[in-house]
Formats: sequence, structure tokens, C-alpha cells
Amino acid sequence: MIDLEIKEKKDCTGCYACSNICPENCINMKIDNEGFWYPAVDYGKCIQCKKCLKVCSVINKFTVNSEPVAFACYNKINKIRSESSSGGIFTVIAEKIIDNDGIVFGAGFDLNFGVKHSYAQKIEELSKFRGSKYVQSFIGEAYKQTEYFLKQGKQVLFTGTPCQIEGLKSFLGLEYDNLLCMDIVCHGVPSPKVWKKYVKFREKKAGSSVKEIFFRNKNIGWKRYSMMFIFKNNTKYCKTMDKDLFMKAFLKNICLRPSCYNCIFKTLQRQSDITLADFWGIQNILPEMDDDKGTSLVFINSLKGQAVIEEIKDRIVYKEVNIDQAVKYNSSAVESAEYNINREDFFEELDKLPFDLLVKKYCKEPLDVRIKKSMKRSAYTVVKKIGLLNISKKVISKLS
Repeated sequence: MIDLEIKEKKDCTGCYACSNICPENCINMKIDNEGFWYPAVDYGKCIQCKKCLKVCSVINKFTVNSEPVAFACYNKINKIRSESSSGGIFTVIAEKIIDNDGIVFGAGFDLNFGVKHSYAQKIEELSKFRGSKYVQSFIGEAYKQTEYFLKQGKQVLFTGTPCQIEGLKSFLGLEYDNLLCMDIVCHGVPSPKVWKKYVKFREKKAGSSVKEIFFRNKNIGWKRYSMMFIFKNNTKYCKTMDKDLFMKAFLKNICLRPSCYNCIFKTLQRQSDITLADFWGIQNILPEMDDDKGTSLVFINSLKGQAVIEEIKDRIVYKEVNIDQAVKYNSSAVESAEYNINREDFFEELDKLPFDLLVKKYCKEPLDVRIKKSMKRSAYTVVKKIGLLNISKKVISKLS
């Protein structure tokens, strides 16, 4: 069965398709020592139907042929855009679905600030899905719930990572005209256990439990977004992505799921109808659409996705772009995260070291990089002290 076929952890994305499809409910998703979910079969209940094998998108490697089109766009409503990770396009599409009496599935925080999939039926409920959550979300029975609403004739928008969309599509087994799938350009999914450790670390530092968390606060701009915690004792923590401990671990690829280092879903040929991403490099491609408030990169992967974008065009600022040029600045669309050689040691000491010491020990930059940065800072200081800084600026200005 599925736990016998998936021999290595790198071959399981934890998408929950096998657990959702099992007619006897004999597949439990168990958490390993790193905090990731993997299937475990209760063979006392198993009827050998092999549905779990047929539904696995890694084993079967489902393919799709599409010619995606790329757009740069953002929401015309500044408040929504400021609360979103990039351009606020998810909200426009989700509101359209709910206006049609539909259902929207997405990843939001639970009461303990773990990340899980749930659904919204009202526009005011969409805020829980808005903004990035750099943690693998708990799917649970979201695929079964989606199928239930689809069979009721409800229009459903399901959002998630590419592997979660593949999991849903393989679970359903057939196309539904009333289903719209939207995935993201995913860097990789960090361990829920690592995230939980970090939340506890922040609460201890603040001497208070968490009230709100924002992974992508834009107070000082979209390009240098910040991790923000607001605590119940009215204190606040806010650090830019390069200074925050969890974001350091995430961006150093040290706490990602094993499957993320060789992700088979890193492609422009996607099962989703629409793909959302940050339009990194927008200042080089379309500088007139760069105000550092967030611009989305949108791939339209199907006629269904194209129809939805046509319906919301009056609510967004948009312009078509060359997809190859756009991907050049967002290589995560087609390239897996590079394996961090310190990953095994990081997880080995996850339960032994305080979170700050753990990250400091295993996420520091290589010595040669630190030396180069130190030399640059020293050279800048020397030039400034001997009075050559302003002269250098004038010379460079004339040359450019």
C-alpha cells in the first residue's frame, strides 16, 4: 500500500490525497520527528482496494498540456492590496466566487496559529486566507469537503500549493465545471514543528501569547517585507525578512519538507487554472507598475482561468508580459529549492537548542560571503573618512 510504495520521504508531499480517498478511513497521516505528515496504513482495516496508490500524484505523475499567459497586475483597492502579500489578486477572485454563492478554500491560522485549510462562505471571512503563510498547511478533509460542495452544484475556488492542487485533482478523479483551482509559485514548505517552536520562542520573548501574525507586513515596503507579531499584552515584534529568525531559516532552505528539494511540480505546465506569485523584477520589466506596494505575477493556465480574469478586469490594474522574462526573476516557478547541507543537523538539534541559537548556528552565511561583506563595509568607511565619498558619487553620476 501507499506507505510501502513511498519508500523515501522525499517522494511524499503530504498532500493528503491518499488519506482522503481511502474508503475505510484506514490511512492516518502521522507526524514524523521533523514535524511533517506521512501516511500510515492500518492493515487491519485495509481492503486492498489500492485507491491510495492510484491517487498519488508522485507515483502516477499526472501531466497537463497548457500554454500559460502571464500578467502583471494589482488590486485597485489600496487597503486590500496593503493587507495582501503582493497585489491583492486573490481577494478579487475570491470575492467574485462568493458573490456567486460559492465557496472558497484556503490556508489560514487556527486558534494556536498553526496553518490549516478551511473554507469561507462570506466575504468578511476571506481575510483569514489573505497573505502568505510560510508553513505547510494541514489539509485534513478539505478534499472531501470540496467534493461535497461541488456535487451540490456550488462554485468552488480551491487555493493551495501546486502539490495540494494536484492532490485535489487526483482525489476528485474528474473535471468539474464549477471548480476553479489557484496555486502559487512556491519556494517550499517549512515544517509546522519548526514554526510552532518559533511562535513559542516569540511568546516567551514577549512574555505574552500571540494576538496576530503577519508574514508579509509592508510598512517599509513590499520588496523588504517584515515578519510581524502582535501580542495580547499590546507589545509588537517586527523585523525585515533578512533579520527575522524564522524567515532566515526558510530562505536558507534549512527547514523545508524533503520533497521540496526535488519538486516534480516546478513547471509552467500546471493543473491549476491560475497561478499567483510576487512579480519580483517588476522594476526592470514594467517600472510604471512598481510603486513598492506589491505587484502580482499571474499565470493564466486554462480557459476557465482566462474567463475569471476577464470578469475582474475592471477591478485590477493589469498588463500582459512575456512569461519567460517574468520567470527569469522568479525562478521558484520552475526550479526546486537548493538542499542545505546543514538541514539534518538543524533538525537534530531542533529540540535541544533555543530557537535563536539554533538559527545562528546553522543559518549563518558562509565564511567567504561574510568576509566579502566585511571588506565592502570597511572600504566604504575608509572612503567616507578620507573625504572621497562625495567625489565618488559625483563621478559615478556623470558617468551614468
